[in-house]
Amino acid sequence: MTIRPLSLGTMLATGVALTAVATLGIAAPTNASTADHHSTTSTRATSPKPTVVLVHGAWADSSSFGPVTKQLQHDGYTVMSAPNPLRGLSQDADSVAAFVNQATTGPVVLVGHSYGGSVITNAANDIPRVQALVYVDAYAPDEDESVVQLTGAKPGSALAVPDPSTVFNFVQYPGAEEGDVDTYIKPALFKRAFAAKLSAAQAKVLGASQEPVTLSALTAGSEAPAWASIKSFFFVGTKDKILPPAEQVAMAKRAHGVIVKRDADHLAMLETPKPIVDLIERAARTS
Repeated sequence: MTIRPLSLGTMLATGVALTAVATLGIAAPTNASTADHHSTTSTRATSPKPTVVLVHGAWADSSSFGPVTKQLQHDGYTVMSAPNPLRGLSQDADSVAAFVNQATTGPVVLVGHSYGGSVITNAANDIPRVQALVYVDAYAPDEDESVVQLTGAKPGSALAVPDPSTVFNFVQYPGAEEGDVDTYIKPALFKRAFAAKLSAAQAKVLGASQEPVTLSALTAGSEAPAWASIKSFFFVGTKDKILPPAEQVAMAKRAHGVIVKRDADHLAMLETPKPIVDLIERAARTS
């Protein structure tokens, strides 16, 4: 098997391909009686809150949503973390869709961080109960776009470098297709690139416990985007050094999404969880 880990760098450095949630409303009858009105109002007031399903990104795990999960639970939401194997975009989207369809009931708000945004963009097409999509410093690809393309579409990403071996460690995994590898962010770069506001000790732990993502997952083209028909909300960390804020805003505007900006790095859920919780709860009130 021939492994060519520099293929990601070639794509990023040369610019190859780098140029490149439906709402449900119920209208009350105009001739409804006062009693019917009160009944309808009461039903709406007691309707259960949607389940919030969190999808972590590459080089992370579900613990990155810890502070957000805690606050949402405090506010009365059922919160679940969907499995994101980080093995390939199609496979990861299928895993999330299977989890949501089998482990939840009622309306769902899907939340994706970073690469997790690409996953929910695809997974939601197979989950009829998704009422809103929330992107947290996340990719919202259009059809055929990849994470690699969007990372380098605008300047400012710490990953868009001529020599990827300066930012990634590569590991061959069993059963890999020719040229595919697991990618890891070099631990020494984790704090600066992902979460500059966190303590050095916390960033060191995060760098040591990261989950790898395959190169093929980062280069895979997306299917038709769920954000084209489902209301979407975007949290943009203006200090993000992984996915440039300008590209996040461009994707959000393309999706006609609600945009919230805060002074935060890529792992904004750990730095500034409150505005992210507020945005998720705003999405949960969408009907």
